[in-house]
Amino acid sequence: MDVSKIMAVFFSPAGGTQNVVLALAEGLPLPVEKLDVTPFSKHQEARTFASDELVIFAVPVYAGRIVPLAAERFARMKGRQTPAVCVAVYGNRAYEDALLELTDLAQQNGFVPFAAAAALAEHSIMRSVAHGRPDKQDAQKLASFAQQLWQKLEQAPAGSSLAVPAVPGNRPYKAFKAVGFVPSASSACTRCGRCAARCPSGAISPACPDKTDKTRCIFCMGCVSVCPVQARHINKALLWAAEKAFALKFGERKEPEFFL
Repeated sequence: MDVSKIMAVFFSPAGGTQNVVLALAEGLPLPVEKLDVTPFSKHQEARTFASDELVIFAVPVYAGRIVPLAAERFARMKGRQTPAVCVAVYGNRAYEDALLELTDLAQQNGFVPFAAAAALAEHSIMRSVAHGRPDKQDAQKLASFAQQLWQKLEQAPAGSSLAVPAVPGNRPYKAFKAVGFVPSASSACTRCGRCAARCPSGAISPACPDKTDKTRCIFCMGCVSVCPVQARHINKALLWAAEKAFALKFGERKEPEFFL
């Protein structure tokens, strides 16, 4: 099967999912065009892909699911029996139903998810968990997986149907439950507006970037990750206690899983 173009469509508020996509791209023989649908300004972005394109969908896992905001944006991407790779990125706890949900969504929108992966990235809230991941070891595994999936594509005769692998997960999916850590801005805020530009849900107004609409926040920590003066944070005492317990329970290193 000939592929003329590769596109990576990803939702990555804190940057970890994008890092996984970049590592995966290293193992592919064609340049990868990137479409970051994270910012609120991209919430109506829509594309249609042809059967000779390859699309990589990558999304972070939120409590074992895809955050509804990301699912809505991915649903605007339509395929025409377009081969796809689905990647769920999690912070060393568990990916549960997220990868299955992503592959189901891809199929519903005209894609053929012939390859899938559950990859690791630094936890967006508990930063000591999976710290620095994806690391060199992850990158090597992701690049190797990219070479394998490309080989699967090349070996598929033109016009043939690619096999869709079974991935872990349950239907119906587990109930989505938000974490509930809402970042706030300290007096160090310079009102530069980077957080507002990055916020996926429009919870931070460009006119008042030191404020957060708690009813719209999805607790993604994107604003925390882009603040140049570290003015955005969540309650430090609460975070310290939660991170200590989380690291104790989920600190053991987990490895990427691949499905072809």
